[in-house]
Amino acid sequence: MKFTILIIDDEKNIREGLAADFEMDGYNVKIAANGKEGLDLIANGDIDLVITDLRMPGSISGEEVLRQVTTKMPGIPVIVLTGHGSIDAAVKAMQDGAYDFLTKPLNLAQLEVIVKRALEGRELKIKHTELLKQVSTQKKADMVIGKSAAMQKVMTLVKKVADARISVLITGETGVGKEVVANAIHNLSSRSDKAFIPVVCSSLSETLLESELFGHEKGAFTNADSLHKGKFELAHGGTIFLDEIGEINMNVQVKLLRVLQERKFERVGGEEPIEVDVRVLAATNKNLEEEVKAGRFREDLYFRLNGIHIEVPPLRERKDDIPLLLNSFLERYNAENGKHITGFDSQARNALYKYDWPGNIRELQHCVESSVVMAGGSEITLEDLPPSVSRASGIETISLPVGITLEEAEKIIIQENLAANKGNKSKTAETLGIGRKTLHRKLAEYGMESEE
Repeated sequence: MKFTILIIDDEKNIREGLAADFEMDGYNVKIAANGKEGLDLIANGDIDLVITDLRMPGSISGEEVLRQVTTKMPGIPVIVLTGHGSIDAAVKAMQDGAYDFLTKPLNLAQLEVIVKRALEGRELKIKHTELLKQVSTQKKADMVIGKSAAMQKVMTLVKKVADARISVLITGETGVGKEVVANAIHNLSSRSDKAFIPVVCSSLSETLLESELFGHEKGAFTNADSLHKGKFELAHGGTIFLDEIGEINMNVQVKLLRVLQERKFERVGGEEPIEVDVRVLAATNKNLEEEVKAGRFREDLYFRLNGIHIEVPPLRERKDDIPLLLNSFLERYNAENGKHITGFDSQARNALYKYDWPGNIRELQHCVESSVVMAGGSEITLEDLPPSVSRASGIETISLPVGITLEEAEKIIIQENLAANKGNKSKTAETLGIGRKTLHRKLAEYGMESEE
């Protein structure tokens, strides 16, 4: 890594001599004759270390350079030089954040050692910051839980488009995690420190949706008692996510198109244009091309929204992701319910894999939540799963109402197993772990011989 050193000194021989020496050592060097020139160069960036004289003519002294660098760019080490060396000056400079302090005439070898040590420390900090950024980026990407080939394709697209300004249309069935994908795009973008504003378009009427998106002025309509900023205004500098975009009516579509084209709008009841810098992400479970053909969705708006298209596959097409999702949801609902369930037994797991999940990840999430609540042991069993899921195992189950007697329960168990075995008494006796004669006696005892 090649570092850049800035030397600020009003004595020409000193600054040029030091510059020549450090250039021979392989550094990039910039020089300034006073504090103002030095701060201007620092403001332009690419400075890794500052060597500044403490006493210089002009309004900006070395003390002021030190103060501004340590305040505004604390990662840049500052080495202070002075021809008026004193203990007090040294202590004050160190208290103000100087990396080190040398008096003139300079010991060049000593200065070179200090510079080398300071830049080694800076390099470590830069590498540490980069590592933290990489870890943070990976964590943000991992919000989209899935290691299947189908989800890896989705994440490849997410990473490619994250830092672009182009609109993204996210499609897929209900419950596949379209908002999670939108969140990942935002979190991996340079806008991640700004707002992410989701809007569910289908949940609001035409009037309310228009006010929700663009805001309204005081008195714009009945009960508009004060000025209200809309979601686009609140998302300035960040991202707005328009979920269920296929549900908005033509009037709102016209206004939305203008925002996408011109980056400006007026509040409801207002006349003054408001300019915004907003990244637009949209999602739908509808086929917008068909909606366009049917005249229910504007073609120009569709093309504006569909800058990049990301299709999120249904869970039935990426069952390799089920183990990761199960572990994530199990951890969450264990914590919420104060339980310590370790996992799913083999029959429950088999049912979870066989089931087609028409409600996708949302249905799986609710399934895990209810199973955690129902589970009485350390593992979730087939009986703890919702009936629609447990039936997918292919294993017949028997439901016994609470409050019945052992005799009534035994009768139901015999009856259900006999029916499942299509009246085969030998097989039923074997399933129940009793002899055939015992089964005949039980059937006679419960008056079930005639029912056969």
